[in-house]
Amino acid sequence: METYLRMADLPYQNYFGGKLSAQGKMPWIEYNHEKVSGTEFIIDFLEEKLGVNLNKNLGPHERAISRAVTKMVEEHFYWTLAYCQWVDNLNETRKMLSLSGGGPFSNLLRWVVCHITKGIVKREMHGHGIGRFSEEEIYMLMEKDMRSLAGLLGDKKYIMGPKLSTLDATVFGHLAQAMWTLPGTRPERLIKGELINLAMYCERIRRKFWPEWHHDDDNTIYESEESSEGSKTHTPLLDFSFYSRTETFEDEGAENSFSRTPDTDFTGHSLFDSDVDMDDYTDHEQCK
Repeated sequence: METYLRMADLPYQNYFGGKLSAQGKMPWIEYNHEKVSGTEFIIDFLEEKLGVNLNKNLGPHERAISRAVTKMVEEHFYWTLAYCQWVDNLNETRKMLSLSGGGPFSNLLRWVVCHITKGIVKREMHGHGIGRFSEEEIYMLMEKDMRSLAGLLGDKKYIMGPKLSTLDATVFGHLAQAMWTLPGTRPERLIKGELINLAMYCERIRRKFWPEWHHDDDNTIYESEESSEGSKTHTPLLDFSFYSRTETFEDEGAENSFSRTPDTDFTGHSLFDSDVDMDDYTDHEQCK
């Protein structure tokens, strides 16, 4: 969801209170005191309210393919990643949370939370059906999904061709886990080995839409057609949760006049009306 907002060039404010939606899930957004939950419904809401559309270059056939692949990723590939992250490699996940600071959790509480999460994931996977298979079978399903994505991507810049689409936010949001949060696991070995085009794809999106996201200990560089010394320069953003990338588009932005001025919707309401601290925004603008 966050990658979609960046691709659509919509400023947003993160909140980390842990509050779930009315359905008990994440993500959810609040815009002008109107709450919308669920990625698909959020995107539909933003398209209707703000006129953004990452799929405007797709024809009916391509839109159908995009939806089918989205559901494969969200409803199938997702669960295999969850298994790898929270069941098969729980200790590594707990170590990673410790390295990232782990928020307000003590080591003991972090251990408890991780094991509770493991139980929840196993129960939900069983209800879904995919959790009733063996470990090897689950990884076989994961590999089939990853190979399907690699085959669909081929040597294209983005999944559906030379232009971004909503599908890219979905695919990147899931592949990023295999790429950066599952060290030494089968999905990581696969994406950085045989399916190297997926690794290059992830790096392209990370560099373009997450300029502040950089691992100092990551010495692996996946070259692409747009790699250059300039593209390897990582510009850190301020350490707060507000984000806007207005006027940072290159080729895509030139075709979307709305992305240049994403401050208001069609009714004239400001995107910053919904609980955003304008002092932070002012500071951000002064630092640009």
